[in-house]
Order: sequence, then structure tokens, then C-alpha cells
Amino acid sequence: MGSYFTALLLALVAMLGNGEYFLGSSMLSRPLVMCTLAGLIMGDIRQGIIMGATLELAFVGSFSIGASIPPEIISGSVLGTAFAIGAGKSTAVALTLGIPIASLVLIIKNLCFIFILPYFVHKADSYAEEGNAKGVDKMNILGGFFSINLPIGLVVGISFLLGSPVIKSFLTIIPKFIIDGLGIATGLLPAFGFALLLKMMVNKNNVTFFILGFALAVYMKIPVTGVAIFGACLALILTGYSTFKDKTLTSTKESPLTESNSSNGGIDYEDEEF
Repeated sequence: MGSYFTALLLALVAMLGNGEYFLGSSMLSRPLVMCTLAGLIMGDIRQGIIMGATLELAFVGSFSIGASIPPEIISGSVLGTAFAIGAGKSTAVALTLGIPIASLVLIIKNLCFIFILPYFVHKADSYAEEGNAKGVDKMNILGGFFSINLPIGLVVGISFLLGSPVIKSFLTIIPKFIIDGLGIATGLLPAFGFALLLKMMVNKNNVTFFILGFALAVYMKIPVTGVAIFGACLALILTGYSTFKDKTLTSTKESPLTESNSSNGGIDYEDEEF
């Protein structure tokens, strides 16, 4: 497969990932999907899946929250996987390349938001004042395409064409101990990704369950699937108990004790069967 055709396919994959919101929130942009497609294009889908799983753990907490924009994980995933597979290197290299690429492309993405997107936003405002709904829809589609989709696709395609030979020659001179160190970092970064996710999720009401899951996995050697099943059963039990408790409180409020049975501890002996 020629380099230009490969670059075109990788660019289309990146554009597909950035078109996620046009197609609905289907998680197409996640590394697990992007790396798998990149691996398919590069002729090694197995490595693409492995690299995607690793990058997914590293970027597991990378979601846009409010005004905070996470690194551009689509380009990082696609280019990191493509460069690593093209150079015949390991998952550690894909991870090491993917993270800085994602951070650098984020700068380009922000520049597009500043200089390109406002034109379409103001144009959409004008159509809205005129009551032209089709014009607003058109600006939404064109604004997303020219400010996000097309620029990221061009960045990925051009970077692959210009960077692949350079990356290959650079990787050949990297000492083995550095590659081994990158392998260690591969194990640490997923933990960092989980830490980012837990920072948003953990509070004093649910921290006990995280500690319980950790204890089951580490000290009792229960596989992750077993911990998940145990957690699902525990959640169902607690949910059922909470529902039962709410119904009990509701029925108690709707049926207050009368004076006659309150003196007997709330028991109506006439209706009881012995």
C-alpha cells in the first residue's frame, strides 16, 4: 500500500473519529476504536487492538468537562499506532508517541476554534435572527467540518507523510534501556488515567466499594470479571434494599398507627394469626 494512500486512509479514520457528534455519541473517537482501525490500515490489526487498549487506559479520564478540553486523543491514537506499527515497535512506543502528539494537535485544534469556528457561529446567529432553521443547521455542519474535522484529517495525513521516515530513523537509534523504560511507563500511565477518572467519581459515599474491589482483586486474587460480577450483584442487592426501605417508609406514612394498636407496640392482635 502506497504511503499517500495510507496517509489518506489514516486521515479519513481521524475525520471519522471527529465526526462522532455528527453521527451521535457512539464513542468512535476513543483510542480502542481509532487504534484498531489504524492497525487495520497498517496491516496489523492485532497490534492495533493491543495499542488501542493501552492508550484507552492512559486516556480513560480524558473527557471534555465544562471549558476543559482534553488532549486530542484521536490524532494521538492514529499517528502513535501508525508510527509504531510502521517502525515495527512495541506498544510502549505507541503510547510514548501518542501522548505528546495528542497534546501538540490540541494547540492546532484550539487555534481552529479561535480563528475558524467564530465565523460559522456568527453566521448561524444571523440565520437564527431571520428564523432560517435550515441555515443554522447548515452552519453547524459546515462549522464542525471546517474547524475540526478537516483540519485534524489534514494534520494526521500530512504528519504521517512527513513524519514516518523521520520517526523510523529516530527509533533505530533509541537505546534499548530507554525502550525498556517506556515499557515501565506503559504500566504507570494507565494507572494515571484511572486516577483522573476516579478523581471525578470517588466521594465519601462510594469510596468503600472501590477499596473492596481493590481488596478482592489484590488479596483474594479474584479476576476482574469476578469483581465486576460481585459488584453488579452487590449493586442490585443495595438497590433492592433501598427500594424496599422507601416503600416501607411510604406505607408507614400513609397508614399511621391508631391509638388502640399503638399501645400494643403497633401490633393489631385481632388481625394476627397464631
